[in-house]
Amino acid sequence: METSRSERPNRGPAVFQKILIANRGEIAVRVVRACRELQIAPVAIYSEADHEALHVRLADAAYPCGAAPARDSYLVADRVIEIAQRAGADAIHPGYGFLSENADFADRCEAAGICFIGPTGAVIRAMGDKITARQTMAAAGVAVVPGTTEPLSDAEAADWAERIGYPVLVKASAGGGGKGMRRVGTPAELPQALERVRGESASAFGDATLYLEKFLENPRHIEVQFLADAHGNALHLGERECSIQRRHQKLIEEAPANGVGPELRAELGRAALAAARAVDYCGVGTCEFLVDAAGDFYFLEMNTRIQVEHAITEAVTGIDIVVAMIRIAAGEPLQISQPDVEFSGHAIEARIYAENPDRGFIPSPGLISAYTPPSGPGVRVDTGVEQGTRVTTHYDPLIAKLIAWGTDREEAIARLDRALAEFDIQGIATSIPFHRNALCHPEFVSGRYTTNFVEAMLRAARRG
Repeated sequence: METSRSERPNRGPAVFQKILIANRGEIAVRVVRACRELQIAPVAIYSEADHEALHVRLADAAYPCGAAPARDSYLVADRVIEIAQRAGADAIHPGYGFLSENADFADRCEAAGICFIGPTGAVIRAMGDKITARQTMAAAGVAVVPGTTEPLSDAEAADWAERIGYPVLVKASAGGGGKGMRRVGTPAELPQALERVRGESASAFGDATLYLEKFLENPRHIEVQFLADAHGNALHLGERECSIQRRHQKLIEEAPANGVGPELRAELGRAALAAARAVDYCGVGTCEFLVDAAGDFYFLEMNTRIQVEHAITEAVTGIDIVVAMIRIAAGEPLQISQPDVEFSGHAIEARIYAENPDRGFIPSPGLISAYTPPSGPGVRVDTGVEQGTRVTTHYDPLIAKLIAWGTDREEAIARLDRALAEFDIQGIATSIPFHRNALCHPEFVSGRYTTNFVEAMLRAARRG
């Protein structure tokens, strides 16, 4: 006889009965589903713009958190903690973005007696500051991109740029998400780049500290997913190729990465785990690396949260990363070890944005008048929208993630292209036309692309 939800045996960590999800959109829906499978009650928050959102309807309970702008709602840490206390939540899952890498928020959750599902504030702080992260990785024996490991004045930056050799990247120590960095090709460009990055960093992150890195021409961007528990266990789940990006924002990701054999995979995995152990990491994290034409790799940064593209790793490993994240936060040991991790097939993700690729990817807000996602073998759609959802300019324009799995890369590409053709979204422009064009581009098909792929493709389109 079928039992009710309350009568079913609880598969989840006994310490968590209720989790507040401090996020919105597709990642909030994803965490709701993980909570459901663990028999944990999911609680949502919503801004005035999101009162009818999908994640709100799917949760057991939902609480308003403020006005539409994120700074007045999802980013108000004290309000989020107060809602969690009022709801009786044992833990807060921050998703990605918003408060997910806010060290002070993690500390305040701990002080309030609420588990923050992620690493400690000290770890977030150490890895969130890019200069500190570079120093820590270098000390742990992990190669970093040639550059500085101390904050720089403008005069020091000019001196170091000459030593490193142009082109260089001016980077904000607190930067992230593609913000707070500029390529500088000549000494004449440096003063303006320093001024702009300092201003952008101070505005976006409240910190104007800068450093320099050597600009690697046409590298590949490869990242490694890792899990680490509080019992000294750690493992990696292989790598993802994230080189197809525009202005440092990823558009298409693949797992496994192209041309990465067992030896390089093992080296990348060892480096990621060395990075995690160097900061006593506990939770789910990602190490990002740049790989040059010679196959040498360099630590770029550590993401101390769930990644947007975690689904493709789930597809090739069969491991539910969000569930693992919750279990680790509850103090459980990892249920597998490195030899248990097996890779099967190939997965590709297309990030579907409410943007118009024919007009320079400008945002395309509006009412989604029709929404029919694709399905079929090997296809997964993670989304937070549906027909009738109004897309606003208050938040990131990501509206869905389309993941295709195949027994090999060729089948994964074919399935993704078929699914993109089926994906019907009306009322707003989306990035789907860009994705379809990218999939049939000879450089993409060959797998021999770099971080320069999108800009080169757009330049060719403008010329043609």
